[in-house]
Amino acid sequence: MSDPGLRRHDLDWIRIGAFLLLILYHVGMFYVPWDWHVKSPQPIAWLEPVMLLTNPWRLSLLFLVSGAATRFMADKLAPGVLARQRTARLLPPLVFGMLIIVPPQSYYEIVEQLSFDQGYLAFYGRYLTASGNWCDADGCLITPTWNHLWFVAYLLVYTLALAGLIVWAKPALRGLEQQLERLPAWALVVAPIAFLGLARAILLPRFGVTHTLVDDGYNHVLSFSMFLFGYLTAKSGIIRDRLIALRWPALGLAICAYLAFSLYAWTWRDATTAPAAGLVVTMRFVYAVDQWCAIVAILGFGARHLNRSHPALSYLTLAVFPYYIVHQTVIVVAGHHLARVGLPQGLEAALLIGLTVATCGVTYEIVRRTGLLRPLFGLKPEASAKSSPDRALPIQNG
Repeated sequence: MSDPGLRRHDLDWIRIGAFLLLILYHVGMFYVPWDWHVKSPQPIAWLEPVMLLTNPWRLSLLFLVSGAATRFMADKLAPGVLARQRTARLLPPLVFGMLIIVPPQSYYEIVEQLSFDQGYLAFYGRYLTASGNWCDADGCLITPTWNHLWFVAYLLVYTLALAGLIVWAKPALRGLEQQLERLPAWALVVAPIAFLGLARAILLPRFGVTHTLVDDGYNHVLSFSMFLFGYLTAKSGIIRDRLIALRWPALGLAICAYLAFSLYAWTWRDATTAPAAGLVVTMRFVYAVDQWCAIVAILGFGARHLNRSHPALSYLTLAVFPYYIVHQTVIVVAGHHLARVGLPQGLEAALLIGLTVATCGVTYEIVRRTGLLRPLFGLKPEASAKSSPDRALPIQNG
């Protein structure tokens, strides 16, 4: 049964933890051999299985928690008001980010990958007008771009779509919520794994993951389904209790699936021939087991141990979205320059993490004190913040 008065501090903590993990993940992207905007000249192969610890589930978890937070807002607001408020909170940071925050990422990308040497001002004019013609064998850099802020764009679209569903299909949403509560505990694990595995097996080969909104079919099926699941189950005491009961079995399954998929990825990372088709399909379902069971375990342990407030929660809740907006640009710029100093790699990585966290922290302290900047980083305008408790993060409960 849904509990209209339920407070979910655990979801706040989980969201904060997931975003902070994102900082470490993107630092890892600078060092791991995978393709990224800028790269360390000394890639670290053993980071690949470390990165796979969070790769399958981190963004799916964020969309799920975003949907849960949207439920708390939607139950207090008319659909039109919800759509307007979310647009007002998400669109300015997205536009500002594409115009100001993200361009240095693209600049250093073409400096490293295309040996661009004409300076930032020459680059920026072409960035704004999509006239750079920055291409290599892997494709072209299309600008302006949103890079890591694709999450904000997708969250805005999903929120608007959900507002439409609330207007036109609210009885169906309620029915779906009741059906989820009627599922036996085992089905709460098996059914999502089957869905995610089928989506990965069928849609991923066709669409890939593009983050370009219009041709990202697999990512939309994955991310919007997580967003909708979060919305439907946010206030369900039944689902919460089942997740708590499932947390240990889910953790065991997630660990086993992670080990199996990591071994597969490591074995075939440099192969000149593709693995057998049957193995590929099997591993896509193994990936789905890791993906969903890790989420179930995190939600279950969070509901059991983290559903409590703390003085740090208020600060982190407000800070985490400005941190998210800024962090990747700091990593790209600092990583590019640190790599040319010649420091020991361990010290370099520690400095990169420290510089990123410190710059994000200073940025937040400046932004929260500057009325003109607050809306550009997802914070309420100063007058609104004084008149009501600020829920800065666009996926914040309440």
